[in-house]
Formats: sequence, structure tokens, C-alpha cells
Amino acid sequence: MTPEDETQQPQPVRPTSMEEKFPRGLWVRLIIYVAVGHLFAAFVYLLFTLGGQNQ
Repeated sequence: MTPEDETQQPQPVRPTSMEEKFPRGLWVRLIIYVAVGHLFAAFVYLLFTLGGQNQ
């Protein structure tokens, strides 16, 4: 080891949040897919509810 190596301190690792780990576009698509999935599930539930009342 040279004296230069001893004086260099390792750089601290800055904690990253989830928003920095994933691109913004991925978050937007995730929110859209979750919203559309819930709307589709509500529509299917509505179909079964209305279909069950007609019997």
C-alpha cells in the first residue's frame, strides 16, 4: 500500500429511495395497471351481481 491509498477514504453510500431505484415511467405504468385492473374487477363483479338478480 502506498501512502496515497491510506489517505483515501471509501465514499459513503447514499441511501436511495424506491423512486430512485425504478424509473418514473415504471411507476406510472404500475399505477395505471393497478387502476385498470381494479376497474375491470369492478365491472366483472357488476356483471355477476346483475346476472344473479335476473335469476
